[in-house]
Amino acid sequence: MSDALAPAFISGFFLGLSLIVAIGAQNAFILRQGLLRQHVFILCLICALSDALLIAAGVAGLGTLISGSPSLILVVTIGGALFLFAYALIAFRRAWKPQAMVAAERGRSDLRAAIAACLAFTFLNPHVYLDTVVLLGSLSGQYDGAARVAYGVGACLASFVWFFSLGYGARLLQPVFERPAAWRVLDILIGLVMCAIGVSLLRSL
Repeated sequence: MSDALAPAFISGFFLGLSLIVAIGAQNAFILRQGLLRQHVFILCLICALSDALLIAAGVAGLGTLISGSPSLILVVTIGGALFLFAYALIAFRRAWKPQAMVAAERGRSDLRAAIAACLAFTFLNPHVYLDTVVLLGSLSGQYDGAARVAYGVGACLASFVWFFSLGYGARLLQPVFERPAAWRVLDILIGLVMCAIGVSLLRSL
């Protein structure tokens, strides 16, 4: 990469990383799957590719179209909130009867169900569109030509680095989650995060 494109690439990378690292439903889901070592690669890849697709769309100018469609934002917001509340109930139910890591690993989750949940966390969350398509897309306007592409590539790379680091780095916490109490705390926190995000979505209407 030439010296002229490096600043745009670095700007896109760190801006994208700052938006993704914040605690959210998608991150909480990937963290739990990483702890269980269940479908980690495919789920991280889906999250990263989805972000890359949305970022590319934003850099290409789709952000202006989405921000100007209140009806689309309304539908996604309501659907996302309902999904988050439903998943929060599932997390609280798991917390009622927590399992240790060994027990959890014996009961492998269905891949199709995991992929469906991952896609829902990604595309039913309006914040994803606001962060990737609208915000990152609009900020790309300060660059032209190859520099704009470099900015988008940097932002996309940040997604890949973060999700795979989170998914595979979660196993470092496995000794802690050999105790059922740790799973109870994690699922309660996941449920609270889902509820908080769902409430914030409804308040934004």
